[in-house]
Amino acid sequence: MTSFYTLPGRAGQIKTFSSLILATLLVAVLALTQASAPRLHASPEVLQQATAHPETPLRVIVQKHADDHAVDSLIARLGGRITTDLYIINAVTAELPASSIYTLAQSAGVRWISLDAPTVQTGSPEVSFANLTNAYIRSIRADQVWKTSGNYQGQGIGVAVVDSGVNPQQDLYTARGTNRLVASVAYNNGWNQTVYDGYGHGNHVAGVIAGNGSRSNGAYIGVAPMSNIINVKVSDDQGAATVSNVVHGLQWIYENRATYNIRVVNLSLNESTLTSYNTSPLCAAAEVLWFNKIVVVVSAGNHGQDGALYPPANDPFVITVGATDDKGTPNINDDTIASFSAYGKTVDGFAKPDLVAPGKNIVSLLPGTNLGMAAAHPDNIVYVNGSPAYFRMSGTSAAAPMVSGAAALLLQDEPNLTPDQVKYRLTATASKKWTNYNAARAGAGYLDAYAAVTDTTTDSANTGIAMSQILSGNGRAQTWNSASWGSASWGSASWGSDYWGP
Repeated sequence: MTSFYTLPGRAGQIKTFSSLILATLLVAVLALTQASAPRLHASPEVLQQATAHPETPLRVIVQKHADDHAVDSLIARLGGRITTDLYIINAVTAELPASSIYTLAQSAGVRWISLDAPTVQTGSPEVSFANLTNAYIRSIRADQVWKTSGNYQGQGIGVAVVDSGVNPQQDLYTARGTNRLVASVAYNNGWNQTVYDGYGHGNHVAGVIAGNGSRSNGAYIGVAPMSNIINVKVSDDQGAATVSNVVHGLQWIYENRATYNIRVVNLSLNESTLTSYNTSPLCAAAEVLWFNKIVVVVSAGNHGQDGALYPPANDPFVITVGATDDKGTPNINDDTIASFSAYGKTVDGFAKPDLVAPGKNIVSLLPGTNLGMAAAHPDNIVYVNGSPAYFRMSGTSAAAPMVSGAAALLLQDEPNLTPDQVKYRLTATASKKWTNYNAARAGAGYLDAYAAVTDTTTDSANTGIAMSQILSGNGRAQTWNSASWGSASWGSASWGSDYWGP
């Protein structure tokens, strides 16, 4: 850096030299100031909210370095309150004045602060009369699995539906009257604190997985019609939920996985904030379940071609599912990728979705005509013998439970498979032999449940992928491989004390 001006002769040289010294000192001071500035362990969205609205309460998820109460005490001193203990990821949900965020973000005990952002369910009613029969079962060849010597229909496998609730329905009972809706819990906001679905989304998802079609005389049957449903309600009667609602639900699943033989979790929802899987509490919680041998299936989202993959669809471990339009026919050759189905590279560089399944005009369970989606879209109600019985919906929300059902069939046949092996089997056997297959949009291809169940490979997916830095203890990348299943216990994470940030 030189001076702004010089004077002729010796005086000018002295002036230039003096300016150079001053400029050098200024650079040194600026460098020292930057070096001494405290690092803020918070997402840009949190800091933006704190700056724009310092007087308003802010609801955040605070991840901690150590499993102690030092950060909890600091939150209380700052005028905040802890609303939920999310120990599964060594975090808490807290509500505190936005103006105190900067103080909290500088604490040595805070690993990361993120907004307790709303989630978005990835199904939407499709106002159409085109498809009134269930073609997707034959498209993914689930019916051929039912006809195998083992008569696999998901018997004994628990599938957790993390959604807006699931109501007891005729199609969720066995022929002998046994209720396959074996457990229900609620972690949602809103006035309806029961476990019942006042929106309709969760019932639709549950029916795609496990409906047995008894109300329609077999016209509309789910993929694993004898599997058990575990209802984990996290959203309200408008389909709204927060990240902490969902993480709380996943935490309950972790605690009760053995009691209900929960082998599969379906998440037909996405976070509304685009972020790395390394900073997403939702991705971290999903990975904890994965490392505890629970297959996690996630909808890709309905963002179409904008290339945005929101948590937990962006997590490299989980099975992310895009949607096809099956055109109402069992032959997949006329199928196309649904225009709304999200695809592309995540912010961490992973290609998604992993595979696709039908997600257009899918007919499934209806909780009631005067509730949520059905009340808003009465033309989507499907009648059986003159009575409203089912509902038609489109979205990757409807595609994900097909893969969840297929995973249940596979695990009934081979219960010792790990999630990595299930993911490998489903993607390795997915069909690429259809006219409109496109690897960028469809991943490994079109779900083929029969090929997955009859295949014998035990290879594993995800080898060498770095787990979420939230779970890696010291914030450094730690990779996963098949040998880790026998040597690591993921009942609790190893929370390190080293600094971790973006």
